[in-house]
Amino acid sequence: MRYVSYILAVLAGSALSFEGAIYGQLGKEIGQLETSFYNFFMGSIILGLLWIFFGKGKLSYTVEAPKWTLLGGLLGVAYLTAIVISVPYVGVGITMVAVIIGQLVMSMVIEHFGWLGSKQTKINKEKVFAVISMIIALIFIN
Repeated sequence: MRYVSYILAVLAGSALSFEGAIYGQLGKEIGQLETSFYNFFMGSIILGLLWIFFGKGKLSYTVEAPKWTLLGGLLGVAYLTAIVISVPYVGVGITMVAVIIGQLVMSMVIEHFGWLGSKQTKINKEKVFAVISMIIALIFIN
């Protein structure tokens, strides 16, 4: 199952690049906030249908869940809107590499301190080298 997870993550990353390119263009046509709204509106409809037919969880638990766990929606809006704004100006490649750098740095910090229920894994020189390599890649891509 571990290797399937890797493949799914790579596919998700590929889908994000397509999404960034598509929504960057749509943002030029209909507006950046409108594009972000469209994404979440359509996503809500599709997920609503999937939930109705396949959902097995307890959506009503949302009101009982710790409030900080509900920040994902806000972060998702910020993430997608930043991509919609960035892609037309710097391109899909630079935007996605910058997103990956941000993900690497923040995931290292989260894991270093064991925040949000994650397994605590200390920052080491290999991880720092990986981030530096990504920054160098960003410079070369630019």
